[in-house]
Amino acid sequence: MSANKNLNVKELDKIVEKMIDTVQHSKDEIFRIGEQSRQEYEWMVKELAEVKAAIHRTIEEADKLEVQTRRSRQRLSEVSRNFASHSENEIREAYEKAHELHMELAMVREREKQLRLRRDELERRLIGLKETIERADHLVGQVTVVLNYLTSDFRQVGEFIEGARRKQEFGLKIIEAQEEERKRLSREIHDGPAQTLAHVIIRSDLMEKVLKDRGIEAAISEIRDFKKMVRSALYEVRRIIYDLRPMALDDLGLVPTLRKYLQTVEDYSKGIDISFVHIGKEMRLPPRLEVAVFRLVQEAVQNALKHAEATKIEVKTEMCSGQLLVMVKDDGKGFDTTVKKENAFGLMGMKERVDLLEGTLTIRSKIGAGTTIFIRIPLNI
Repeated sequence: MSANKNLNVKELDKIVEKMIDTVQHSKDEIFRIGEQSRQEYEWMVKELAEVKAAIHRTIEEADKLEVQTRRSRQRLSEVSRNFASHSENEIREAYEKAHELHMELAMVREREKQLRLRRDELERRLIGLKETIERADHLVGQVTVVLNYLTSDFRQVGEFIEGARRKQEFGLKIIEAQEEERKRLSREIHDGPAQTLAHVIIRSDLMEKVLKDRGIEAAISEIRDFKKMVRSALYEVRRIIYDLRPMALDDLGLVPTLRKYLQTVEDYSKGIDISFVHIGKEMRLPPRLEVAVFRLVQEAVQNALKHAEATKIEVKTEMCSGQLLVMVKDDGKGFDTTVKKENAFGLMGMKERVDLLEGTLTIRSKIGAGTTIFIRIPLNI
């Protein structure tokens, strides 16, 4: 009976996982489309505002040039009528001034025309994007209802599948956390590199006009600013890539990557002191184990920063006697380990990961006295 019970639970896990994965995948795809459209919409709104401001400035510039052009023509007409009473230099200057203002006015009018065309195009695209965003949000809401129905329905199953239900609930929370992380990442890219690259495109379009209108010195200044913007975008992209998965983990191994990661976190986090010590030989571990341990340390450090409000974090690793020992200690506000915390999915995820590695996780914490996390993992190598 017990074996048959376990078999049924496994079969139910597979069925539920397949259903949830299918629905969740559809939701992820719809959400991704909506987020991409929303990012593009926000970028276009900003660009539209910039284009409208540029049109306004161009119109003002054209009006001023129009007045100057009329005056130069009047001057040229006056000089032409009284040819004998003006010197050759005066005649030439009047002609050149009139020609120069005429050409400048023509360029400004052409620029105004191009800006108006761009404005009209942006307004048309914004209408289409808004419709796409609304449809995507509506579909996400519908799929969420389906997901909630599935999960709430399975919560009513008895003790026979209680373990499977909890596993599914935790899996859903992980998916939600992943979805939030994707959302955070997409907005971080949108607010950082995407914005910078959008300005790069605009500045690149203007550089040739600056060269023609204001000369080589102004163009060189524009190019210098352009290079700074490109460097800034590249820096942000590299930082985001590093947060997703440090390439040094594959190239250098766990210990050097942890050292570099913790230094980077300290650099980005003002007022935070992070120290790292490794005891024993720095040796390469199986890739699966290195990734798992790195994520464990990353989760512990992020918990200390976000929830514990720590100002000092100590990380120690040691390889000895066929074991990997990890300690993460902070001076944060701590918590009561005897009280079960609601939505403590970060710690639950760490415990699940350690269990998969056949290791042990111990947490010592006291309110007002910080938190210390001990991880012991058998290497078996």
